[in-house]
Amino acid sequence: MNGGLLVAGTTSDAGKSVVTAGICRWLVRQGVKVAPFKAQNMSLNSFVTREGAEIGRAQAMQAQACRVEPTAHMNPVLLKPGGERSSQVVLLGRPVGEMSARGYHGGRQERLLGTVLDSLAELRASHDAVICEGAGSPAEINLRRTDIVNMGIAGGAGLPVLVVGDIDRGGVFASFFGTVALLAPEDQALVAGFLVNKFRGDVSLLEPGLDMLHGLTGRRTYGVLPFRHGLGIDEEDGLRVSLRGTVRESVVASPVGEDVLRIAVCAVPLMSNFTDVDALAAEPGVVVRFVDRPEELADADLVIVPGTRGTVRALQWLRERGLADAIARRAAEQRPVLGICGGFQLLGEHIEDDVESRAGHVDGLGLLPVRVRFDREKTLTRPVGEALGERVEGYEIHHGVAEVVAGEPFLDGCRVGQTWGTHWHGSLESDGFRRAFLREVAAAAGRRFVPAPDTSFAALREEQLDRLGDLIEHHADTDALWRLIESGAPQGLPFIPPGAPA
Repeated sequence: MNGGLLVAGTTSDAGKSVVTAGICRWLVRQGVKVAPFKAQNMSLNSFVTREGAEIGRAQAMQAQACRVEPTAHMNPVLLKPGGERSSQVVLLGRPVGEMSARGYHGGRQERLLGTVLDSLAELRASHDAVICEGAGSPAEINLRRTDIVNMGIAGGAGLPVLVVGDIDRGGVFASFFGTVALLAPEDQALVAGFLVNKFRGDVSLLEPGLDMLHGLTGRRTYGVLPFRHGLGIDEEDGLRVSLRGTVRESVVASPVGEDVLRIAVCAVPLMSNFTDVDALAAEPGVVVRFVDRPEELADADLVIVPGTRGTVRALQWLRERGLADAIARRAAEQRPVLGICGGFQLLGEHIEDDVESRAGHVDGLGLLPVRVRFDREKTLTRPVGEALGERVEGYEIHHGVAEVVAGEPFLDGCRVGQTWGTHWHGSLESDGFRRAFLREVAAAAGRRFVPAPDTSFAALREEQLDRLGDLIEHHADTDALWRLIESGAPQGLPFIPPGAPA
């Protein structure tokens, strides 16, 4: 078997990442050697592979769904936004420069088609099947000429296409029909059918519409996935303006101790790897909230300043909003503060940045005895160490080089009182360390909070991926899906006018 499939979507956030992960987990449970693939990803949530390559976290999670190690070939092009109009281009796991959207779509993207097809061919040669994820919508007619992630990759590799639609948003039938009708005939021939995502209610009420859709397009629906809370995998949205009010908390169990622990995460601009806090939110009795106002820090037991693609910009934002002063007061009162990566850098004494913001010398918040200099070479590592008497694993993705001149060592960063800083992402996924850290936070905050003794973040991740596999197995036509992956799009699919404009 040398099968493949492209999971496209009617819109961004239609559920492509989740469906791709679910199909991968379903396949691997059938004994299929499968790999994920996304030709081009725009995300500030990234991960470091064992060979030191940077890829999107969604593809790393999909690799976990496949029970394989992630590699750069699974996400050959990663775009990391640095603002509204420019991004850092990461090619095969290594940054190759900054580029405006106009410059990228004006020619550079098209020239990368050969690179992404080579990566896909490499995966297909070593796996029974490769499940590819598209981006946005395949019907973005203004971008089709240079497309390398939707119909460009499907056409180049001869992949059948399954279009996912989020029915919870409404308008799913029009979205399915319009997506196909705006594609050129050769692209339409690859679109095999549809998958409805996030359906609530009685499926029998939906079936007449699915029959009519089949009559209009000649294409079947391969399944209707019910709405399920808490089934997302690591998010890709790196341009969200604010996450204020977004709450992550465990729904697994009640607190072990008498108190809950409240954690406030500053929703800084260009926030990266905010998935770092998911391991905290998985703990029974821990409530994590994203905030952007100083008064929202008042009742927090821990404040986290997360990673960011714009350290200097985030520092300015904290000062403009009064959050910088509120964080400084917390540190002076010995109330816990944790800075991760860019958040660690801005807690230091000063920053020399001629790379990211090109702002030169900038004073930091002065809460940690750290001096940061931005290097053009990016640090991409998977460190292992010890803190609070526990083994810790993490990963580093940063241009800033930190010189720690005092303080107590902490994960290659430092600690002063109850202010902590480290470049390590993912450290809180180490269960023993996370529990030890939360005990320290609870003691400093005067909370009678007790970490659960048996929470395994890795096991929770596996359970989540199995639930995604169950969704596909129980609510998709897996026999038809198997034929699609193995044999490609059905022959003789009708053309739906008007097709792509000239």
